[in-house]
Amino acid sequence: MQTSFKHTVFPDTLPFSYPPLWLRGLGMLSLVLFVALQFLMRDVGGKAESLTALLGLGTLLWYGKGIRGSGALWLLLAAILVQCLSWGLGYLHHPEWVADNPQIDRLAKLFIFVAVAWWLAGSTRLTLWVWGLAVVGFVLSTFTHDGALQEWWAGFHGQRAGFGVRNEQHGAMLFGVVLLGLVVFAPRWLRYRSVWSWLSRAGWGLLVVIALCGVLIGQTRAVWLGLVLSLGFVLMLWLVYLARQQSGKVAIKALSLSLLVVGILALAGIWLAQDLLVERVAKEADVIAQLAAGEIQDVPYSSIGIRIHTWIAATEWIAERPLVGWGGEGRGLVIEHTPWLPDFVKQNYGHLHNYFLEIWVAYGLIGVLVIATLAAWIGWATWRAWRAGVMPTDMALFGAAFFVYWIVLNQFESYDSFWTGVFVHNIIVGGLVTHYWRSIRQA
Repeated sequence: MQTSFKHTVFPDTLPFSYPPLWLRGLGMLSLVLFVALQFLMRDVGGKAESLTALLGLGTLLWYGKGIRGSGALWLLLAAILVQCLSWGLGYLHHPEWVADNPQIDRLAKLFIFVAVAWWLAGSTRLTLWVWGLAVVGFVLSTFTHDGALQEWWAGFHGQRAGFGVRNEQHGAMLFGVVLLGLVVFAPRWLRYRSVWSWLSRAGWGLLVVIALCGVLIGQTRAVWLGLVLSLGFVLMLWLVYLARQQSGKVAIKALSLSLLVVGILALAGIWLAQDLLVERVAKEADVIAQLAAGEIQDVPYSSIGIRIHTWIAATEWIAERPLVGWGGEGRGLVIEHTPWLPDFVKQNYGHLHNYFLEIWVAYGLIGVLVIATLAAWIGWATWRAWRAGVMPTDMALFGAAFFVYWIVLNQFESYDSFWTGVFVHNIIVGGLVTHYWRSIRQA
């Protein structure tokens, strides 16, 4: 039994010694509970997340001889040091505005993917199962929380839906990730051959419809923009790949088929929510016109206007401490202590709706450098794993699409500052990085 488990779940090609069987089982159980119950049973999922992270990091440091010096672990150490440095200097400069501890979890929680990658153990099948569990858990939660069916019904009648997550933006973001994955992995679903293949295709179609509807009635413009840009980017990469691997004719045929599918989905979405789309897109046309004309000071405090004004306020605070920032409470300081921001903004908003500005305000340029280096390292690791033949092409394409999607969305909402964004970031990045660690061993 031990040999079978070892060779199917933890292949010999992985760059670490194996923990005892009971510990591996406990780690996988915690990961499954973390992913499957994060939306359905938040209390249980949150506890499983902590167990996954602590148990995974601990066993990696103890057993993971080959990857203890991985770039991810050095960047985790850098993130901890940056937060401690910013907090320490802030304590000397403005002690009344800093927390009583460095709050290292603010950046450290972005490294839970290290534990996820460790327990996934380089397995593509396990990675896809974990991602699939996350999708099922989230979609089910949108139909089972209190008032779920009424919310869906109201969404189809023009009201903005949040799906019981955090708010409307976070629900739409999650459905956007689901839709992105369903589109990129569509060939894998549709090529599935077995007596149950019809069920697989029907399930894919149903999930696409649900995700598309969720994206539309979530009414989040940044999600729409992120999907258009990320799907366009991945389509371009895929066509270049096909042209190099096969022929121009194959690429043209694939392009035609892709445009047909995308066109059908787009037309279906427009038909389902044409009034909603027109109203949402045109709602702040005057604000956008003012911005284009350079009339920034006259921009009203609408959805876009609040973002613009708080971003301007953030740049004023950044200019005072550009290198080390104001500590973990920086984003709150900008909102609360910028004198010219109106009271209703101070009372109703506690963050800047831009993750990268928040990092700069809190931890200065050194914090931005750590996050930028992490993003670059993840991209490089994904590329290396794909080039080594360890990561499937569709998974690499999904990684590239998600990168574009995530960069766009975090310009307009601080998703990585909240549990929803942290969850998405860690399970997707963990699935990518686990393949990179496997490629190191196989090299």
